[in-house]
Amino acid sequence: MDIQATKLDILQSIINVNKESLLLKIKTLIDDELIVGYSTSGEPLTKKEYNKQLEESEKQIENGEYLSHEELKQRIKNW
Repeated sequence: MDIQATKLDILQSIINVNKESLLLKIKTLIDDELIVGYSTSGEPLTKKEYNKQLEESEKQIENGEYLSHEELKQRIKNW
């Protein structure tokens, strides 16, 4: 089955769903897998991956693992 046939098959199944809770689960699954951005190296990021990176960044900030603006300016001078 090619991707277009798979999409049509899924759409038909979704149209026949009468349970809102199932539709919400499907929506969550789709939302989590859609590309919402790109990493600094150009890799696509899903919502789940993006949020994971945000959480990791917040932990680094909490642990003091960052450069201040002044520290960054000093490093740039040495490039």
